[in-house]
Amino acid sequence: MKKIITFFISIICILGLTGCGKITKKDVINKTNKKIEKTKGYLVKASMELINNEDKYKYDVVVSYKKDDFYRVSLLNKSNNHEQIILRNKNGVYVITHKSLQLLI
Repeated sequence: MKKIITFFISIICILGLTGCGKITKKDVINKTNKKIEKTKGYLVKASMELINNEDKYKYDVVVSYKKDDFYRVSLLNKSNNHEQIILRNKNGVYVITHKSLQLLI
């Protein structure tokens, strides 16, 4: 009986030390690429700081992407509420600013 218990304990220890398998960097990249291929779209919100000589500009950035390479990037300057939109749809790529929005209205 002691031999059987010792045998099972040693088997459990060996399995515990060796693990169930090791995930490599290549495995993670492959799984990530498969998930990206299945993705139909995403939304990203971020904050960006642009430094130009002594001036600092802070922007709120919102990026939305839809499969077939359609996207919308919104850049909102926090200091003066000036918004610029980069848009790609089936008709082409457009840059929309506050002035162009006034012309459309």
